[in-house]
Amino acid sequence: MSRVLVTGGAGFIGSHVADALIARGHDVTILDDLSGGFPENVPAAAVFVRGSVADHALVDRLFTERRFEHVYHLAAYAAEGLSHFIKRFNYTNNVIGSVNLLNASVNSGVKTFVFTSSIAVYGRTPPPMTEEHGPAPEDSYGIAKYAVEMELRACRDLFGLDYVIFRPHNVFGPRQNIGDRYRNVVGIFMNQILQGQPMTIFGDGTQTRAFSYVDDVAPMIADAIDTPASWNETFNVGADRPYSLLQLANAVASAMGVSASIQHLEARHEVQHVHSSHEKARRVFGARPQTPLAAGLDRMAAWVRVHGARTSAPFEGIEITRNLPVSWQPR
Repeated sequence: MSRVLVTGGAGFIGSHVADALIARGHDVTILDDLSGGFPENVPAAAVFVRGSVADHALVDRLFTERRFEHVYHLAAYAAEGLSHFIKRFNYTNNVIGSVNLLNASVNSGVKTFVFTSSIAVYGRTPPPMTEEHGPAPEDSYGIAKYAVEMELRACRDLFGLDYVIFRPHNVFGPRQNIGDRYRNVVGIFMNQILQGQPMTIFGDGTQTRAFSYVDDVAPMIADAIDTPASWNETFNVGADRPYSLLQLANAVASAMGVSASIQHLEARHEVQHVHSSHEKARRVFGARPQTPLAAGLDRMAAWVRVHGARTSAPFEGIEITRNLPVSWQPR
């Protein structure tokens, strides 16, 4: 049994990774400030510490007390589009918070640091993106993720800290915070349907993404510390087949048992077509079945119906309002 820290473990992907680690016999501690997660997501077998990775004193104390052998860093504010307008918040949480964890990991002798980066590091690289493509992020979130990737490589070279980097994309499923209006389009669509509202799409809806069911992603991430061939490597992880947002909206409506009602908003600055190759992950972790989009949406819809709609306040710390989409403007 290894002592493992999971940051963001009360959130969506983090809680599923924590479940998988516990099922594999690991002693899991979760650090989460509940800014985007929920106490009910925390596995009963995990030790829960409420706090932020940006609090370096808390992080240092936790590492001293618990003596972690492995770290899974999933805590982040992962709103790509909004990140342009909250740069200070983005870099404080997604870069400085990560550096706090890296400092503590090096100082306490952590063996492996598993980091969830993002497909956002590729920017406008023509799909399918592969790990051999040079990162060229276009939003502040992707820039932050790539900065941490580079720090991990520097820590490996100088301090011998082994790492594994995953670049997931458009993950959906039970426990997702469907009340967050700035990220997770599947959750946004389902929440809008529950409230009798049209599904909102920025632009004409022809932009494409590959939507990844969480049970196809979390177990592979959990396996990293027990897969030596993955150490000091980077992997795309997620679904292979891309869909347009219009196709997704119709599929979500079908899963929710309603007719599709769509409202088009003014297009925002975003990459038009995004999906990645997962051949490297299959080579190292083995071929694994992928959940078809319709089946994953049905499972999430069943969970959403039980838990109901969620509401959330607009983001209060907007730092730049110039070119901010109208629907995101402070009211």
